[in-house]
Amino acid sequence: MTTTTEARTRSGRLMLNKVPEVTIWFWVIKVLCTTVGESFADWINMKLGVGLVNTAWIFTAVFVVVLAVQLRLKRYVPFPYWLTVVVVSVTGTLYTDILTDQLNVPLWISSAVFSVLLAVVFGVWWARERTLSIHSVTTLPRESFYWLAVLVTFALGTATGDWTLELTGWSPGVSVLLPLGLIAAITLLWKFGANPVLSFWLAYILTRPLGANIGDWLASPKVAQPGEPTGLDLGTFTTSLIFLGLILATVVYLTVTRSDVTETHEATHAAPATSNPRRERTALAGFGLLALATAALLVWAHGQPHVGPAAEEDNTSAVQMAPGQAVKKFPPAKVDALKKLASTSLKDARSGDATGAHAAAQSLRDLWDADQASLQPLDQTGWTSIDAQMDKVLGTFGIDHSNPPMSPAQQEKELNALLTDMG
Repeated sequence: MTTTTEARTRSGRLMLNKVPEVTIWFWVIKVLCTTVGESFADWINMKLGVGLVNTAWIFTAVFVVVLAVQLRLKRYVPFPYWLTVVVVSVTGTLYTDILTDQLNVPLWISSAVFSVLLAVVFGVWWARERTLSIHSVTTLPRESFYWLAVLVTFALGTATGDWTLELTGWSPGVSVLLPLGLIAAITLLWKFGANPVLSFWLAYILTRPLGANIGDWLASPKVAQPGEPTGLDLGTFTTSLIFLGLILATVVYLTVTRSDVTETHEATHAAPATSNPRRERTALAGFGLLALATAALLVWAHGQPHVGPAAEEDNTSAVQMAPGQAVKKFPPAKVDALKKLASTSLKDARSGDATGAHAAAQSLRDLWDADQASLQPLDQTGWTSIDAQMDKVLGTFGIDHSNPPMSPAQQEKELNALLTDMG
């Protein structure tokens, strides 16, 4: 789908268009970037044990650097443009994850806030430039509005995509079908005569949950606990490498052929047909019906029986272990790091600092998951014992569980039990 409209420059340095032509290659590489953004962020956050907040700081810094390079260019260049998209996809996703996992903001609130924020960005952009078309990104102000809108669309796509999974309980493989179907419907409405700018941005938002679900489906294990995602078991690192390779190959192709450069495309393709106001109004009604149908589907899916998490089992009662026995074969430095985070969470819970206690528990979870590959082979029984108690701790904070956070007293009880088990 394309987004032609009158390009009117009010101020700023005039440049060639800084955004690629919207061809099939645009959408292919956009989904690839979204997928690799999701899987690569998960790999850094979970496997390397960097943590969610630290990962967000890292990618924010990288985003500032690559965006500065992109803004200094006077025309569209594939490599820096798509590198910026990859980085902004990760950054926008991380911001939503921090709201959800660290600050306990419900996904429906995040979705509403980012929807309003995106409307504000578009409103100010339109009021100043009188166009939202990506075919008219020819000045620094317009490009700045464009990248701000892209950042918010990724955050919004993350929130709405995760909220959909929360409502429906669908697996990543099944969840791919909803954004894919919506994008197909939007494409048909655009072909019919829908406003191209509106069609573009709606499809752009939906590519985020589409790419993320593809990434989760490829990376998730083939066998998992009830309620946990399953997939092809490629892992986040392998998935990231595959998609980075595909992105690189596509960018090289576009660099050589210049087939997605607006000026090149316009010289080799006929101009799009003039818009038809009646068809645009009819298509707008079609978008409304599509929204209602989607809402009805989600309500129906939410009312169906879900496969929730497996029932809690007290695995520690199966093997009685003395305090410290479960971690006896683990490296002391790793045990001390875990105990430090558990103690911090306990201290904050006791002092009434719910945000601090939750953040420390989240970091505890991240570190425990990151150390699984090295600790579990050392002592399967000990690891299972600690993992069971760790899960109880996380359950009191509503981390990786559907329940809301429990009382500070319950949190203190399970944290004390965990610290006792770790000696």
